[in-house]
Amino acid sequence: MRLFSFLYSWLVVVPLMTATTLLFGALCLLLVPFLHPDRVARLTAVPWARLCLFYSNVRVDVHGSEHLQSGQSYVIVANHLSQFDIFVLYGYLEVDFRWVMKHELRRMPVIGICCEKLGHIFINRSDTQAAIASLNQARTRLANGASVLFFPEGTRSRTGQIKPFKKGAFKMAQELQLPVLPVTLTGTFEILPPGTVRLRPGQHAQITLHPAIVPVGSSEAELVQLIHQSQTAIAAPLGEACPQLSL
Repeated sequence: MRLFSFLYSWLVVVPLMTATTLLFGALCLLLVPFLHPDRVARLTAVPWARLCLFYSNVRVDVHGSEHLQSGQSYVIVANHLSQFDIFVLYGYLEVDFRWVMKHELRRMPVIGICCEKLGHIFINRSDTQAAIASLNQARTRLANGASVLFFPEGTRSRTGQIKPFKKGAFKMAQELQLPVLPVTLTGTFEILPPGTVRLRPGQHAQITLHPAIVPVGSSEAELVQLIHQSQTAIAAPLGEACPQLSL
């Protein structure tokens, strides 16, 4: 079975995902001069993500959709377990959002240029001024119900456990008085664990949306409380304790 899984992954799944990425990437670049980025994303990025999950035989369940309010902009924060988090969130979250992603991803063939054209935000955490400029850019995208999505851990967890959260997403929510929408991802770590090329088709992933948290006040103590509430909500379905705050 392991040999079959390996052969299926690298002789079937990966070639199909590559071809689908090229096809929908080209379609995205063709459509983006003529249509709103949100519509282009629904026509290209969403089916791209769902097809990649279909090839991988990954089933996705969504819980807590009742917590979404139509027309409301959110600062969405989710734990980060695997590269497959991208497919799961883009394919099934069903919210108009813009990613805040590390600037190295801009260099990825096809995906980088498409993300730029769709209005996603690249952030360079090693350059403080550039990072601040990127976050200010993200704020301009929060209109007409659009949201912005952060992985507040900053990078994928190497163990599957939640890492401490950074402050940027929560500071934005506090300053703009936008509700924070905590989202828990489960199952994606098993599909493609970080640091390995062992793709494991046939897994089950889950998105859990928690009740939105409305920021209260603007003090540092209230910011820490907002982060703690979000961490606690995200950690609960994983059976984990809330990690310490990362400054």
